[in-house]
Amino acid sequence: MTRFLLMLTAIFTAILPTGAMAESQYRILVFAIPNKYHYEYIPVARDSLEHLAKLHEFSMVWTNQPTAFEGDLKQYAAVMFLNTPGEELNDKQRAAFEDYMRGGGNAIVVHRALIMPKHDWPWYEKMVGRNFVIHPMLQTGVVTVEDSSFPATFGLPARWIWSDEFYVTTNPHAIPIHTVLGIDESSYDPTRIWPGQTAGPMGRDHPLAWYHSWEKGRVFVTALGHNVEMYRDPQYLSHLMGGIYWAATGLGQKK
Repeated sequence: MTRFLLMLTAIFTAILPTGAMAESQYRILVFAIPNKYHYEYIPVARDSLEHLAKLHEFSMVWTNQPTAFEGDLKQYAAVMFLNTPGEELNDKQRAAFEDYMRGGGNAIVVHRALIMPKHDWPWYEKMVGRNFVIHPMLQTGVVTVEDSSFPATFGLPARWIWSDEFYVTTNPHAIPIHTVLGIDESSYDPTRIWPGQTAGPMGRDHPLAWYHSWEKGRVFVTALGHNVEMYRDPQYLSHLMGGIYWAATGLGQKK
């Protein structure tokens, strides 16, 4: 009988979302589809996010299926687009996500998820707050903390040596954002790019992570997170967890 009860417990635990055995504070949906440049990170990112969920007592539902947006999105405190942009959603799924945000839902947008085909979904572009233009080759640079009062910076030094694709962005929709992280453009070569392409510096205002309000919800965006090893890095995961925590709860900012 004891063995049977243990088997039932194991089966029950296996089918629950991460963190469901605990008293979850909130639930998030993580949307991650492998693509040409971002696929190796998936098992590592999933494992790391599951660890964060257990550590911080929230539950996480991981999916690579756009049909998840046809379900009850209201159950999620936030939806994370993890290296997976909104172009993966069809019109019905896009409408459902728009309704979710208009109803007070929240979003987390990570790295490749910023990049949308031009004019494909202007609403999503406005939600992100910046439009991707190009990025130079992956390089080591000095990321700067621009808002030390925001939770996504709490585990980071004021000047953080980091290697990533430092995205160049524009603001065609004139969306106001609060910059969390920037980049010291003197610490890398903004023009170093592949033959036939051109990239250049953005100047002092070069956001790499930010937050703002959109519709009735909160949006946290980080352009960092290109390769698999980043999802093992404690400082990067601290940055990501700060964004998750704020987006899901609205808490944590120093007054």
